[in-house]
Amino acid sequence: MIEVRDVGVRFGGVRALSDVGLAVPRGQTCGVIGPNGAGKTTLFDVVTGLRRPTTGTVLLDGRDVTGLSAVRRSRMGLRRTFQRPQVFGRLTVLDNVLTALEWRGGGGGLAADLVGWRGRRRVERERRDRARAVLDRCGIVDLAGSYAADLPIGRRRMVELARALADDPAVLLLDEPTSGLDEEQAALFASVVASLDATVLLVEHDVGFVMAACERVVVLDLGKVIADGPPDRVREDPVVRAAYLG
Repeated sequence: MIEVRDVGVRFGGVRALSDVGLAVPRGQTCGVIGPNGAGKTTLFDVVTGLRRPTTGTVLLDGRDVTGLSAVRRSRMGLRRTFQRPQVFGRLTVLDNVLTALEWRGGGGGLAADLVGWRGRRRVERERRDRARAVLDRCGIVDLAGSYAADLPIGRRRMVELARALADDPAVLLLDEPTSGLDEEQAALFASVVASLDATVLLVEHDVGFVMAACERVVVLDLGKVIADGPPDRVREDPVVRAAYLG
């Protein structure tokens, strides 16, 4: 579903990624771990279109998207959360989630807005119902009317997850998803991820969370893939233990 081929990223004389190859099939949950500076977030930036690779190719469902913008990729079903939650602080929690649906339009254009066209009102009602259902799934429907800026980081992270899920992602990338979450919130986050039909690629420093939540684990070190396989096998890999797990 998502594939990177021979991807390299160079910042001046520094190689952030070097000939990275990774293919994640439809419906798989794959974790990416590694020490700080291994290139994990850079890889996410390349996959989502926030950074063009110096070399290599990115494919989404078999289509070469290397030259497409982040917006185009998002509208093809690729969604992402960030290491530092990116929410619209001056919007309510409900409106944050609704932003993920508004790009589809409501039909009828400006005239439909001005006259309160019945079809437009129906679409708006359906979207609000959808947004509330996703908030409920993420355990924050009681915060629908709260401003996102007023929430602690753990709740903001759940808002960001709800927004990513609102439009039924085909591929979901999660960058440090449990950072700032308490034990109960992390368990809820894991259960939501486990229930998804989407392909999931996540970066996480909590190795226990990755090993429990993912069918497959990829390890990066110094911009290169040093291991790729089932969690149990990766955990016991001597190269991985020397580079990261200790």
